[in-house]
Amino acid sequence: MKFMGCLLFAAWACPTIQLWGEQPLNWTAEQDHQNMMDQLGIKALRPGPSGKENAPNQANYDESKANPFPNLPDVLTLKNGTRVTTAEMWWKQRRPEIIQDFEREVLGRIPENVPKVIWTVANTENSTVGSYSVISKQLVGHVDNSSYPLITVDIQMTVVTPAQAKGRVPLMMMFGRGFPASSGIAATEGADPPATEQLIADGWAYAMISPASIQADNGAGLTRGIIGLTNHGQPRKPDDWGALRAWAWGASCGLDYLATDKAVNAKHVGIEGVSRYGKAALVTMAFDTRFALVLVGSSGEGGAKLHRRNWGEAVENLTGSGEYHWMAGNFMKYGAAEAAFGSKNPGDLPVDAHELIALCAPRPTFISYGVPEKGDAKWLDQQGSFMAAVAAGRVFRLLGAKDLGIAEDYRTAKMPPVNVGLLDGELAWRQHDGGHTDGPNWKYFIAWGDKFIRRTEAHP
Repeated sequence: MKFMGCLLFAAWACPTIQLWGEQPLNWTAEQDHQNMMDQLGIKALRPGPSGKENAPNQANYDESKANPFPNLPDVLTLKNGTRVTTAEMWWKQRRPEIIQDFEREVLGRIPENVPKVIWTVANTENSTVGSYSVISKQLVGHVDNSSYPLITVDIQMTVVTPAQAKGRVPLMMMFGRGFPASSGIAATEGADPPATEQLIADGWAYAMISPASIQADNGAGLTRGIIGLTNHGQPRKPDDWGALRAWAWGASCGLDYLATDKAVNAKHVGIEGVSRYGKAALVTMAFDTRFALVLVGSSGEGGAKLHRRNWGEAVENLTGSGEYHWMAGNFMKYGAAEAAFGSKNPGDLPVDAHELIALCAPRPTFISYGVPEKGDAKWLDQQGSFMAAVAAGRVFRLLGAKDLGIAEDYRTAKMPPVNVGLLDGELAWRQHDGGHTDGPNWKYFIAWGDKFIRRTEAHP
């Protein structure tokens, strides 16, 4: 069976900049990175701090030095200085401003010539997850490459639904680290069953989507994958999308298919990821309002962590040649030491992570971290992510949802103790006592999600 997907995006093709028969560029990440520096007029970038102890440029872990730009952009003030006081002002005026800034300066724009996706069910089988009977479907989302046949993109996704469900069920889509495995799939630390088994046992379905089948996780791949396909194998422009936005687009295409699946309640589909895929999950939730809830695991810089914080991983780590491909080319400007425009730093960014979290409001948004002692490194800046969540709370409250319930200003708010969750509202936080995983938080997330999606589906 075939299903047309990604109907959110226009299917017509913009005029091409080269002949269809021209081969895609085969650049290294360093060549692509230098090309973007040249496009932006950047002569030198500041080096990012090192995560290694005793390195000459060791990352800062001194809280007294962590907030060189303590004042965040006001999430509820329009660019013209007008205060946002109603939900209508948020949806019609402020939210579009924030999205425009993220698209231009941080994450990049999805081009208008993104092709349609045709979903094919490649295989269906009856199976078990733990002791539960399930139906597993292997899917391929073929991206129409008729405008440039030299690049093929086939999105890989697996959908697993409880076999005995009496109605449509909610579903969690997971970004997989090594498809079909996912950050939440392996057995959690301690006695908890794997996340997949917990979901099925509670009457949920789950899907695993492969980010690598959408866009490679490296700069050399930017002239291939979905980004390369839309650019016909040529380099990005400064405001073109990076890998985070591309992975989010792929998840949205997956949701298009799920809307046709009679076993799934497409209004109750969530998104999850850990580390770089935690960033992608947050971006997905922020930009596609059809997703109902999100579990953001250990996302760090580029995710829930404040860019303006000088703690652990920094903006400069994402503007160097190792991870720049996650972001729009324009993001490199904020790591520039010498450029045609002078120099810029994180304090010059028009937006920050609290606004990315705010774009998820009022939908249920769960920010998850572990502890450094178990491997969820200080590098990720758990405190800075908590500050961002606190600062985002004003938008949740404006839209009639509950925030973290923290009375303090984000500048002084401190994380609650480990294993003490703030789970009463649509905006939630919990730092578990495990490592670089969201595994120990799944049982809390599922119970919290059940409450907020107010589902009536029968359990299997």
